[in-house]
Amino acid sequence: MPSVKIIDFQNSTAPNSTSVMEPERRLSGAPEQSLQNMYASAAKELLSGIWSSEIGKWSVDYSQRHEFCYLVEGHIVLADEDGEESTFKAGDAFVIPVGFKGSWEVIEPVTKYYVIYNVAC
Repeated sequence: MPSVKIIDFQNSTAPNSTSVMEPERRLSGAPEQSLQNMYASAAKELLSGIWSSEIGKWSVDYSQRHEFCYLVEGHIVLADEDGEESTFKAGDAFVIPVGFKGSWEVIEPVTKYYVIYNVAC
């Protein structure tokens, strides 16, 4: 059995993919996003990596996952279904719990480290 290796975000060779937010979720802008998934467990219930986005706003639905985020750069506003807003900037860390629904708005281009736990797996 091969040894298990540590995932080093700074020295990873994980592939990077880019996309534009799906039109049905967009509330403003057409933000280009970049994803570098550094780790996925065998059943894909646990994911971790680096994500970045340009300015824009879109709807989010965390009905089947929890997410821990650490903002490396940028400025975002998360708003829940009732309109209550939470603002985060570079250096901030937060958790979006399963069941959260609302919007994600990028005020300044953002990069984050993330860990997602999918409860549906």
